[in-house]
Amino acid sequence: MAHINESIVSLFVLLGLSNSWELQLFFFAIFSIICVTSVLGNVLILVIIFFDSHLNSLMYFLLSNLSFIDICQSNFATPKMLVDFFVEHKTISFEGCMAQIFLLHSFVGSEMMLLMAMAYDRFIAICKPLHYSTIMNQKLCIIFVTISWAVGILNSVSHLAFIVDLPFCGPNKVDSFFCDLPLVIKLACMVTIGLEIMTLTNSGLISLSCFLVLIISYTVIFVMVRHQSSAGSSKALSTLSAHIKVVILFFGPCIYFYIWPFSRLSVDKFLSVFYTVCIPLLNPIIYSLRNEDVKSAIRKLRNHHVNSWRN
Repeated sequence: MAHINESIVSLFVLLGLSNSWELQLFFFAIFSIICVTSVLGNVLILVIIFFDSHLNSLMYFLLSNLSFIDICQSNFATPKMLVDFFVEHKTISFEGCMAQIFLLHSFVGSEMMLLMAMAYDRFIAICKPLHYSTIMNQKLCIIFVTISWAVGILNSVSHLAFIVDLPFCGPNKVDSFFCDLPLVIKLACMVTIGLEIMTLTNSGLISLSCFLVLIISYTVIFVMVRHQSSAGSSKALSTLSAHIKVVILFFGPCIYFYIWPFSRLSVDKFLSVFYTVCIPLLNPIIYSLRNEDVKSAIRKLRNHHVNSWRN
């Protein structure tokens, strides 16, 4: 490939979050707890949805796929970041750097599409309840999940197709704890304004468009629910509020990164941490722990294990 012949750089140096040893120990403790909690929480969601027949619905099928994506997102860069807190020279190979870019954009793109599928599911369930079983079925949900992964992977491939052959001849320092696409592009030994515009157009507009579609959709659903007087309207409002919170927290940093993608501030590192480390924790906290059906399933699973242990 071209980068083998033209690039001198075979690895990148990650500057990390801080040079202070005390701060790095503090970050290690905090992020370790968040990462482990996130993975265990999402694994728990997968387990209870799989084994509890009361959660055998299309909404929870989509939620389980969201949990799987969050587990993947928790592990594409965070374990290396935790190890690097104890390493003086934080480096990553060229191939490893490209892999991180590919995985991040795959997971983010997939989650965007999955959140839109979940919004559509809630729209049909709340606004057209009599037609829900006709419109929504297992086959359609599988199609949604397949499309979400396909869009995420194609989004990543579209980026890698342009950057993998860029000439990198130094410097090779990435001012982050993982290989962030805009920061890596800046290190190329060529004029990259065209790639910067492509990145902004490709990811920025997609993120903004998905966000606007989701906000408009949930606004329409919210208005319709407010005009209902049924007993289930309060439960629907609670579900909607959880979805809207996740959408805002998920898309907020993403849109910010692509509004100012190539002029970074020091706070951007911590937004990157929030996006890669904390976002996967939102699913078990916001979606699940506030959901009475999920909490009931957790209690049944706990009681089952307690009774088994006693016997």
